[in-house]
Amino acid sequence: MSEFRLGDVIDDHCIKCRRITNHSIVSIVTAQPAKVRCRTCYHDHDYRHEQAPPSKKDLKKAELFKEVLAAAVPDSATGPELEVDVEVELEVEDVEEVVVEEPVAEKPKKGKARGKKA
Repeated sequence: MSEFRLGDVIDDHCIKCRRITNHSIVSIVTAQPAKVRCRTCYHDHDYRHEQAPPSKKDLKKAELFKEVLAAAVPDSATGPELEVDVEVELEVEDVEEVVVEEPVAEKPKKGKARGKKA
């Protein structure tokens, strides 16, 4: 990729705008953008490589999932090892063709029209 310079316009995810917008490069570290400024709301933040940060809700779900996995996986030292051999045999018989009939549209019901006198 080409070298970045201060003031170049690049795309990045803005936390304030909550979307990918144009940004200007504010600082560069080791030839890569370090800080950028949103050209829509003028908010300065670290360069995120166009990736939105995970939401707090997603982080909480991941933490709870790890706790459940840790509780569900038994330690090998505490419990006996179980070996299960399962053999499955499938028999395929001749299958007759199934004909699916198309649904018939219902006829509209006849009745008095509202608002009209007969």
